[in-house]
Amino acid sequence: MSGAVETARLMDAVYRRQRHIYDVTRKYYLLGRDHLIRELKPPHGGDVLELGCGTGRNLIAAARLYPDARFYGLDISRHMLETAEKNIANAGLSGRITLIEGDAANPSATEGLGVSAFDRVFYSYTLSMIPIWREALQAGSARLKEGGRIHVVDFGQQQGLPRWFARLLFSWLKSFHVTPRAKLENELEALAAASGCRLRFRHLYRGYADYAELTRT
Repeated sequence: MSGAVETARLMDAVYRRQRHIYDVTRKYYLLGRDHLIRELKPPHGGDVLELGCGTGRNLIAAARLYPDARFYGLDISRHMLETAEKNIANAGLSGRITLIEGDAANPSATEGLGVSAFDRVFYSYTLSMIPIWREALQAGSARLKEGGRIHVVDFGQQQGLPRWFARLLFSWLKSFHVTPRAKLENELEALAAASGCRLRFRHLYRGYADYAELTRT
């Protein structure tokens, strides 16, 4: 069985029931998502891709904020995509948001969208759930236009928070197969150097979350 198939089955198993309460519960601890959306600022008529779009929450918020852009979402979980499709339809945004099932670590997974390259690619609390997360970053970079940007927000290493809090959080996240990436900044630095990008990296909320932008110059 391929790694992508194993990951798809795992994500479907984890979120088969959770998807129905995902957005209600996650808003309390997936901090920085709205900061990322405000920083997207796609060009007029631009194409924006979310790798690991989950329930479609971020795509809906971004589509409302940027009415002149087109949005695309990819997720490996069929259950999550079913929920995203319903949420997007209920928001009246089916004409502006397109979804596709696929592996975020596969650069060819978005070919079915009919878009050769994107002005913005973003990952919101996704890399901590993807086993081959470095490959997922590289896949996003491969689909980025000249002058485009990659945006990332995910769990940080809790540097400015009490150690007991970090231990409890990491233990709890592990039960959901979530692993905050201690080497995220290093990997982004390497990707920036290899792809001719400029990196901006910040710790948010005393290190609770990490936020990054990679700009292709």
